[in-house]
Amino acid sequence: MATTLTPALRFAETSLKAAQGIRACIFDVDGVLTDATIYISEAGETLKAFNALDGHGLKLLAQGGITPIVITGRDSPAVRRRLKDLGLQHAVFGAHDKLAVAEPLLAELGLQWHQVAAMGDDWPDLPLLLRAGCALAPRNAHAEVRAVAHHTTEAQGGQGAAREACDLLLQATGAYARLLNGHLTTLDTNADGARR
Repeated sequence: MATTLTPALRFAETSLKAAQGIRACIFDVDGVLTDATIYISEAGETLKAFNALDGHGLKLLAQGGITPIVITGRDSPAVRRRLKDLGLQHAVFGAHDKLAVAEPLLAELGLQWHQVAAMGDDWPDLPLLLRAGCALAPRNAHAEVRAVAHHTTEAQGGQGAAREACDLLLQATGAYARLLNGHLTTLDTNADGARR
């Protein structure tokens, strides 16, 4: 039985080149980490569906030395719970002006825009995507967002698109194969032992 795997996943050279040197990635939630469907009950509770592939990708990104950041225009207990479960340390909720909250956060982390990737699906994400060193979009993103993206995923938002973006960034940094083969001998856990 083989003890190592050669990665089967491949990306275009242009996408890998755009993703080189990235040290953090900003993700939108609705339409990126979810399929953009918002369920609201009579009591006003908002329900969202998240994809386990995306969640594992965000954890792998951090393990690979790339800081995952979430900046979302909405705020909900469901999103806060999901990000807490994943152990994400950097998130801004209810951001009406994503650029205004991103710039001080990047300064705090000592990062410049060319070291940052951003993934979004609609017009409010454009200010981040246009400044980021690597702009990423789900396949079902708005046309104007896809037009400025360095890489548009094959997967749709909430259905593995964020995982595909994470995999691209990890391959560009050279961490992908190490993380893949590390999973052959140990279960993936974050600091509090929670899994995907």
